[in-house]
Amino acid sequence: MLLLLSHFLRGFGPRRVLQAALGGTAAVLAAQALAAPSGDAGNPAEGDPPPWALHAQTTYVWQHKPSFDAPYTGPNSLVPTAERSYSFTATADLGLRPWSGAQIHFNPEAGQGVPLSHLSGAGGLSNGELARTSGAQIKAYRARLFLLQRWDAGGDTERIEPDFNELGGSASARRWTLVAGNLSLLDYFDNNPYAKDPREQFFNWSFLTPGAWDYAADARGYTWAGILEYRTPQWAVRGGRALQPRESNGQPLDRSWTKHYGDQIEAESDLPVALPAGPMRGRVLLFRNRAVMGAFADALAASRAVGGTPDVGAVRRLQTKTGWALTLEAPLAEDAGVFVRASRSSGRQETYAFAEIDRQLSFGGQIGGAAWGRAADRVGAALAVNGLSADHRNYLAAGGLGAFLGDGALRYGSERVWEAYYRFTFDPVPMSGGPLQSAVSLGVQHIVHPGYNRDRGPVDVVSVRVHAEF
Repeated sequence: MLLLLSHFLRGFGPRRVLQAALGGTAAVLAAQALAAPSGDAGNPAEGDPPPWALHAQTTYVWQHKPSFDAPYTGPNSLVPTAERSYSFTATADLGLRPWSGAQIHFNPEAGQGVPLSHLSGAGGLSNGELARTSGAQIKAYRARLFLLQRWDAGGDTERIEPDFNELGGSASARRWTLVAGNLSLLDYFDNNPYAKDPREQFFNWSFLTPGAWDYAADARGYTWAGILEYRTPQWAVRGGRALQPRESNGQPLDRSWTKHYGDQIEAESDLPVALPAGPMRGRVLLFRNRAVMGAFADALAASRAVGGTPDVGAVRRLQTKTGWALTLEAPLAEDAGVFVRASRSSGRQETYAFAEIDRQLSFGGQIGGAAWGRAADRVGAALAVNGLSADHRNYLAAGGLGAFLGDGALRYGSERVWEAYYRFTFDPVPMSGGPLQSAVSLGVQHIVHPGYNRDRGPVDVVSVRVHAEF
């Protein structure tokens, strides 16, 4: 059924997608008008889950980078002159409940943007929304189209709140969940409540997910996958297989899911550490990517044999890349907590779908604004220390180019990303289908050794973000 629906939606005209996904206030008012005649769906009786729902969001990010010191600049460097950047995305979510325990979600999305330095020059790139944009001309596309099915497995009944890509309702505390279709792996793995969403939290790629997890996705961050989860009140385990892009950081996906794939399995559990807002939470993720990739050592060996600059794209062959990630979360209040993440990949192969980070340690947190009378506001701060494997360093030092890195030379140093933001939240605007929520965020980033190069930087980035959703 999903495949047939997917083929149908490919004919969904860009104008209609834009009308559904874009338009700021106009889109919100249109959605309100659509929802108004169906009050039973938008405002179901107490305990009665809605048969359908419509959500939408829009996010605009503006960034500025002043000039900085750099004795040399390569093809994939952050340019040392001052730059400005922006990104704009708009997404709609149409959710339907076809039968008990099931949901189908369709997300049309549109985006545009101009990145700093052609989206290159750092392991931790400055704007997590830019992965979804495709240049200065706005483009519409299908972001998600998936089926979610839950099966109760016993225990008390608990309430699941409605949200983007979630119709809400009730389910048993112990349950199975299957998700299959077009989606983002970040929606279901490493659900860190304090550092995950660049539309509301930290801007830098270093804090979207464990940096060394080269998660399977196309150039916009989406894939086709199947995920199965078993959850209890104290612990959960989930695993899934996803399609890889046909080539490193490409847009088309490889449909040979038995030969080329990204596998991941994650376990999480409450830990015996009592905190003011609940127990500490731990999470372990293991991943394995199988694809036609280039190895840095192979590229260096080939360049020594024939001369010239090493090229990882010229030595691609079927290989396996593995890695792990560990996350600890400590809730301190309802909207406050801290986290620590550590991750590492084998680091022998090129970056295939995410950031050029082979190892990472990051920590930080957020607090709500109740202490200063702004309960809905939020402030966050974090530090990420990013690193490369020895093979990766040697390749860049010899002048090789990666997916995002390549200064032409390298005097290696770990890349350190400091970031802080303040999110100012406006009062919700009542609507028949649910309140319109909006916020403005101000952020600063300080990147030491950008691109892992001691000869360059440091770099400062100032950010302004406007976000609205209903």
